[in-house]
Amino acid sequence: MDIYYYQIFKRLNLKLRNRIIWHFGHGLHASKRFSGRYETILWFTKNDKYIFNLDEVRVPSKYPGKRHFKGPNKGLPSGNPKGKNPSDIWDVVQNDWYSELWDIPNVKSNHPEKTIHQCQFPVELVERCVLALTNEGSWVLDPFAGVGSTLIAAIKNNRNAIVIEKEEKYCNISSQRLESFKEGSLKLRPINKPIHKPSKNDKVAQVPIEWQSLNT
Repeated sequence: MDIYYYQIFKRLNLKLRNRIIWHFGHGLHASKRFSGRYETILWFTKNDKYIFNLDEVRVPSKYPGKRHFKGPNKGLPSGNPKGKNPSDIWDVVQNDWYSELWDIPNVKSNHPEKTIHQCQFPVELVERCVLALTNEGSWVLDPFAGVGSTLIAAIKNNRNAIVIEKEEKYCNISSQRLESFKEGSLKLRPINKPIHKPSKNDKVAQVPIEWQSLNT
């Protein structure tokens, strides 16, 4: 699908800034092909004048206290004290969104934001784009709004939003979610919540004995 839109945007002379891969650990169920576990985000701009708020989405440097050991900058910090530019691969492997790889689980049955929509995007995913690519007071357009994840992400971060959706049932859910957000009762996954890692107390499938013998 990203190839389809890529060709359209290129014909309109838009400029590709990033092709971002959002990878998630729990993909589509499949038995006759590999399980799909990523989505693609294409970031195009109309020209070279555009918004990019890098400081809003920086991640910690691997060596935050590292300094130049020689040359004219000897003794000065060798990196930005606010952190470094995140990767264009947003993965689901670390502790929170301040880690090097952004931690954004997809909306499955046990996700607090889950509605009846089968392909619902988490608000957290849209927030990354809203924070980095718009300013407070900017307008955000989503022509395929679904159940309003973009709407919530925009309003939550003091942006304006225009959303379009042809399915009435999804429009109703978007309206309900917006009202719940205004009332403070909407369930959202916190932006810095760690991914759950099974402990010894969790019920998990046991490794077959014949597999265990391969590792001994």
